[in-house]
Amino acid sequence: MSELTLMILRIGFLLLLWLFIFSIVYALRSDLFGAPVRKLPSNDQASARQGTPPVPATPVVAAAAAQGAAPPVAPPITPSGGALPSAGGSAQPRVLVITSGSAAGTSLPLDDSVITIGRSNDSTLAIVDEYTSTYHAKLARSGDRWLLTDLDSTNGTKLNGSRVTGTVLVPTYTPVTIGTTTFELRP
Repeated sequence: MSELTLMILRIGFLLLLWLFIFSIVYALRSDLFGAPVRKLPSNDQASARQGTPPVPATPVVAAAAAQGAAPPVAPPITPSGGALPSAGGSAQPRVLVITSGSAAGTSLPLDDSVITIGRSNDSTLAIVDEYTSTYHAKLARSGDRWLLTDLDSTNGTKLNGSRVTGTVLVPTYTPVTIGTTTFELRP
């Protein structure tokens, strides 16, 4: 090998070593202080910038809207499988009730228009759980409805057992699972 080739290999390995060191430092910083927060545009803001109408939360709603019909309303599912006090689930949610996890039985009034959920101390609902991200999810009020958005969390957010991608509508009495904590919106 020539001197030039050997020097280029040494510099390449040195750069690769520093790349690994910086990636380890970044991972440690994220674990200790949380990942950088990025503000996600709401569905209405994103569509206004693109000049398109807002996209409905589910494909069933989109298909019904395209046909001009009202979307089908599925009965709410409860952990016990029984009937609900508000038949049909049409009552507006007023409280978030934690049904399982370390804070089971705790309730949070839905007074704010946006509720942030995560391990961070500045979250509206702080969940102390190793499976919850620092900024895990958010609930946002849209009229009488509540919309759930997963904020690119590591372990995901589940609505009634299905992983949430994007923004979805949260019906009353439907379980939402974040880490080991499950909660419902109730009237």
